[in-house]
Amino acid sequence: MLSKTRNVLLLLMGLTLGVSLTLGQSVFAERGNSNANALPLEELRAFTEVFANIKNNYVEDTTDKELLENAIRGMLSGLDPHSAYLDTDAYKELQVGTSGEFGGLGIEVSMEDGFVRVVSPIDDTPADRAGIKAGDLIIRLDDTPVKGLTLREAVTLMRGKPGSKILLTVVRNGVNKPLKIAITRAVVQVKSVKFRSLEPGYGYVRITQFQSHTGPNLKEAISELKQENGGKLKGMILDLRNNPGGVLQAAVEVSDTFLEQGLIVYTEGRIDDSELKYKASPNDSLKGAPLIVLINSGSASASEIVAGALQDHKRAVIMGSKSFGKGSVQTILPMNNGAALKLTTARYYTPAGRSIQAEGIVPDIPLDRISLTAANEPEFAPVTEADLAGHLDNGSGEQKTDEAKAKNQVAKHSVDADYQLFEALNLLKGLHILTR
Repeated sequence: MLSKTRNVLLLLMGLTLGVSLTLGQSVFAERGNSNANALPLEELRAFTEVFANIKNNYVEDTTDKELLENAIRGMLSGLDPHSAYLDTDAYKELQVGTSGEFGGLGIEVSMEDGFVRVVSPIDDTPADRAGIKAGDLIIRLDDTPVKGLTLREAVTLMRGKPGSKILLTVVRNGVNKPLKIAITRAVVQVKSVKFRSLEPGYGYVRITQFQSHTGPNLKEAISELKQENGGKLKGMILDLRNNPGGVLQAAVEVSDTFLEQGLIVYTEGRIDDSELKYKASPNDSLKGAPLIVLINSGSASASEIVAGALQDHKRAVIMGSKSFGKGSVQTILPMNNGAALKLTTARYYTPAGRSIQAEGIVPDIPLDRISLTAANEPEFAPVTEADLAGHLDNGSGEQKTDEAKAKNQVAKHSVDADYQLFEALNLLKGLHILTR
């Protein structure tokens, strides 16, 4: 046993030395032998001691690979809720997810206090059709308690063969007892842009997620809406409610669709590469026609970039409720072993210099969460970025579908059934009169 311990310690001393030689070169090259930048040798010794004790004394055999990967996961999980280690499978799933087609239930989730919190259900997915709502807390997956699982493990359980079923036990604020919701898994094909005419001259576009093709699809949607309405729109409603975000470049393209010039968003972080600025190019697709953007607590990340940019440029009226407040930038750093790091590297700022992080976008016109068809539906307290354990502070102190199908996909967002949409259309008509 003593010999085994000695071998492990020697191995880890070599590992520490290797770390010192590789990391120390860049650290000390910048500041010489400054104590402030020296490697934490005492902490590294503690790490090797813990590693050796686990190898020798843990009740079951463990592999070096398993222990070191868990250590990496631990380093990242202690930073903020959005930094993570992506093994090869998780990295591939991330790449598939941004393309707009993946398997599962169709919900954007985060981990909170050991349970899975629903940030937002994605439109026209199994979870959405089953009645999952933003803010729901998932406590059990079939017979498996969520407590004690990692987010990755919980997501793996929720995914499965299309057509198979899963029973989610959900806690919802305002409901006295847990809800049991059965969902049939399916291949989720997220159609990023959906549209229809609300009334002659008034268009409605909903963006469910920001994907690589969202910008071009939005312009196609506006073009088709114009053709439906005699070549011109009197005004448009852009619905970003329960949109959990997505690709940054798509958010920039969507904002640029309605702006003629100026800053759209900028980022700031510790390193030069994290400081970026995105500016608008001429050609407002609506030619200055009134624009209203709908947001709520499920509007996050890229949705908030769009809402913030249009609000700061006074190009749109923002209506609804305060957004989620995820204003941090995650950079995907591929690794040599086929895995990747998802690392928070910067914060987003609106053109006026407002940090979105843990603050969100406050609408110009607040609207209560009211459903005209379900008045007795219980209210729930929305979860926001600021509610996530370990969140950063704010740093200041789909493919195109035919028109008929697209219309059917937004039918549930009808003016008669959607109070917020009803109010937005009324305001849009008034703005059109004022700008004539």
